[in-house]
Amino acid sequence: MNGQIQALTDFLKNSLTAYHAKDNAKRELLDKGFVALSEREDFELAEGGKYFVERGASLIAFTVGGLDRFSYKIVASHVDSPALKLKENPLKKTENCVSLNVETYGGGVWYSFFDRPLKIAGRVVKSENGRVYAQTVESPYTVTIPSLAVHQNRGVNEGFAVNAQIDLLPLLSIAGNESEWLEQIAGEESVLSHDLFVVNADMPYTFGVKNEFLASPRIDNLTSVFASLDALANKADSEGICVAALMHHEEVGSHSTQGAGGDFLENVLRRIAYALRFDDNEFYKALASSFFLSVDNAHALHPNHPEKSDPTNKTLLGGGVVIKSHAGGAYITDGISSAAVKTVFEKAGVSYQSFFNRSDARSGSTLGVAALTRLGMAGADVGLAQLAMHSACECFALSDYAELVSGLTAFYSSDFIAESDGFTIR
Repeated sequence: MNGQIQALTDFLKNSLTAYHAKDNAKRELLDKGFVALSEREDFELAEGGKYFVERGASLIAFTVGGLDRFSYKIVASHVDSPALKLKENPLKKTENCVSLNVETYGGGVWYSFFDRPLKIAGRVVKSENGRVYAQTVESPYTVTIPSLAVHQNRGVNEGFAVNAQIDLLPLLSIAGNESEWLEQIAGEESVLSHDLFVVNADMPYTFGVKNEFLASPRIDNLTSVFASLDALANKADSEGICVAALMHHEEVGSHSTQGAGGDFLENVLRRIAYALRFDDNEFYKALASSFFLSVDNAHALHPNHPEKSDPTNKTLLGGGVVIKSHAGGAYITDGISSAAVKTVFEKAGVSYQSFFNRSDARSGSTLGVAALTRLGMAGADVGLAQLAMHSACECFALSDYAELVSGLTAFYSSDFIAESDGFTIR
C-alpha cells in the first residue's frame, strides 16, 4: 500500500464521527504549517499564508495566493456519514439485557449495521468551574445489533423492513454491568450532555485480485475530505484564495450553523476579503469570478445490478473522476462549469467520466446546492465512483482516488478568468 493510500486509510479508520474527522483534519493542517484562526478574533492574513478556522465539527482551510485577481477556488466536502445517534437516557432494559435507545442520523442502509462491531463515539459536554466545554471521545468497548434468527423470521430473505425503534437498538450489556458505560467513554467527570453516535468499527481493507479496491466505513464522504486537504497542501502557486471547506450536517440537509446552507462559509469568505483590505464591492466581484467544486461520491455501475445505471452514461469503478449533472438541479453542474472542469482535468492528464441518474429514479443532492444559494458563483459537482453508498461499509477503486487528488490539485493550481460567456483557464 503506497503512502497516499495508507494516509487515507488511517484517516478513515480514525475518523469515527464528524467530530473526529474535524479533529484529525486540524492535526493534518497544523502539521503542514497552517495557522489556526478564530471567528471571535480579527483575521490577520498575509499573502502566501495558510490558515484554517473551525465551527463545531466544520472546518474551513485556505491559502492566500497572488491578489492581482482576487477570487476564490473552493473545494467543499462533508465530514458526516449516516449513523445511529444516542438519545438522552439511552439505556433500555429488556429482561436481563440492556440496549441503547437510538435514532437514525441520515439515510443509511440500516440492515448493513447488523452483526458488526460498533463503537460509541462523538462528543460529550462537561462543566468545570462554570466553564462548559466539549470533548471528542470513543468507547474502549464495542456493541452490536444482533439480527433476529431466520428461524424466528422465516420471510427475512424475501424482504425485511427495518423498524428503527425496534430493530436498531445496539446490545450494550447484561443487566447489572451497564453502570459504567458512560464513564468508560468520558472519564469520571460529570457529563451534562452529549452528541454520541453508534458507528461501524470495522477496519478498512483492500480486496480484489490485485488489491485494487478499498472497503471501509465512511468512504462517503471522508475520501473527498482527505483528498481536498492533500490537494490544498500540495498545489502549485496560483492567484487568489484556495479554500477547502469541510462541512457538517450534509446527511441531514446542510441547514444548520455548521452546514453548507448556513452562514459559516459565506462569513469566512467575507472576512478573508476584509482582512486583505477588500471592500463589499470587491467581495461581490470576487464571488462573480470564483469557482466552486462540490466533491461528493457518485454511484458506480453495480456489477450485479447494471440496470440501475443510466443506459448511456455508465459510471465505472476505475473510470476516473466523476462529473455529476442533473436537470432538476440536484447538482450544481451546468454546461459551462462541466466544460471548465474537463479542461482543467485534460490539461493535467486526469481521467474523468459523467454521471447522470436514470430518468425514472429520484436523485440525491449535495452540499453544493445549499452553499450556492448564498454564494453567487459558478460550480460543478464531482467525486469518486463508489458502491454501497450509505452502507455501514462502502467501497471504491483505488486508482480513482489518485485521479481525484490529482484533479483537485490541478483545480487549485489553475487560474480561472471569468468572462461573460465562460472562463479562460490558465
